Amino acid sequence: MVVIVSLMLVMLLAALDQTIVSTALPRIATDLHGLNRLSWVATAYLLTSAITTPIYGKISDLFGRKKIFQSAIVIFLVGSVLCGISQSMGQLIAARALQGIGAGGLMSLVLAIVGDIIPPRQRGQYMGYFLAVFGVASVAGPLLGGFLTDSLSWRWIFFVNLPIGAVALSTVASRLHLPVYKHEHKIDYLGAMLLSGASVSILLATVWGGNTYAWGSGQIISLLIAGLVLAVSFVLQERRAEEPIIPMGLFRNDVFTVSIILSLLAGIAMFAAILYIPEYQQIVRGYSPTKSGLLMLPLVLGLLVASITSGRLTTKFGRYRIFPIFGTLVMAFGLWLFSHVTLSTSQLTLAIWMAVIGIGLGSFMQIMTLAVQNAVDRRQMGTATSSATFFRSLGSSFGGAIFGSILTSRLTHHLAQLSSQASSGAVPSIKAIQSGAANLHSLPPSVATEVAQAFVRSFHDMFLLTIPVALLTFVAALFLKEVPLRSSHEQPASLE
Repeated sequence: MVVIVSLMLVMLLAALDQTIVSTALPRIATDLHGLNRLSWVATAYLLTSAITTPIYGKISDLFGRKKIFQSAIVIFLVGSVLCGISQSMGQLIAARALQGIGAGGLMSLVLAIVGDIIPPRQRGQYMGYFLAVFGVASVAGPLLGGFLTDSLSWRWIFFVNLPIGAVALSTVASRLHLPVYKHEHKIDYLGAMLLSGASVSILLATVWGGNTYAWGSGQIISLLIAGLVLAVSFVLQERRAEEPIIPMGLFRNDVFTVSIILSLLAGIAMFAAILYIPEYQQIVRGYSPTKSGLLMLPLVLGLLVASITSGRLTTKFGRYRIFPIFGTLVMAFGLWLFSHVTLSTSQLTLAIWMAVIGIGLGSFMQIMTLAVQNAVDRRQMGTATSSATFFRSLGSSFGGAIFGSILTSRLTHHLAQLSSQASSGAVPSIKAIQSGAANLHSLPPSVATEVAQAFVRSFHDMFLLTIPVALLTFVAALFLKEVPLRSSHEQPASLE
């Protein structure tokens, strides 16, 4: 349990740093005079953490999980120190990239280590705790970031990692003992470069598309083409590499393939809820980022209860297939509920809807990792676990970009309709709203109500379009096979 708690602390660190900077960004931009590059503070972390995730999984299978995990923690903490002492926006972006390199190992290797030390039959209940940590961090991050920025300094959102990381690092060093398998090591450097290039190209296209550049612009099309070419080249390289980063043979395993598809689709649908429900609260209701974060607690509570419950039931009965089927269907129902949101929807109703989505997500998110780990050889535990994490990260990126673009497009449409019907030119443009030049609640009351209604219709349209993705996730879950959960590990070759 000491090791499990330390692993949960590491998971908390990596998950918090995905969200903790959001409320501190305005203060950072003011202090470092870098408003034009502010988005890169988050983007640099996203890119490096995503592209290193599958690489960590592979090298941990080759060289032993414990040493690689400790290295990832050290890199993350060094990056945190450099972020905290940065004196320019360029230094902060570079430090965030380094921090992301460490975080890529934390997220995936924590789950792989749980797979190493807990037999599959008992693993479900522990996986539930880790998913709960991730859910709590998604809400606690902005709240903690705002508190530290207002009370101390934005630099403390990075310095706070140091004592937590130090405790986790010392516990891992003294208490964690993992198997090491002796065999020849030959790292697929070309595969790693191709995967990194493909990931960066695709992620940059999703981050910039509809924001910095139009989706049909030459820059975005070029990035997508480059990503596709590099992805195909990566697959071809992996088919002939001696030690591939992601062995293509894993995709012949039906459980692995279906779980990867589920991870990708679930990431897309999940971020429609996590990103845009708070945005609805802030824009339409006029709530502060802190209050909108607190109002997400019903979703987190639903996720917490469902993840722990499904994990315990999986451990008790040794069956997991029913939970992705049930969870994806409940998630789809929750998103359908949000497609009926109006200006006058009560906060209690919204809380119930959020709890439904949380129950859906909590019922199956950790099961996919458990299913993958149970279906592959223990020597490929890191590779398989990090692959599932990587594809979920890609899905989250796609979801944020795709549904953000849909929301902007529908808002432009509804504002244009409103402008054509208005007797005066008081209706602001979409650019004025996005830039902050036209605050919804500073407009004349009659105009503000109409613009708020345009926002509500846009959110309605966006959530309506998430339902097919959620239903597609449900269909994929139907193809997940039930493989009996093993009650024990094979005898390890040696111990660190």
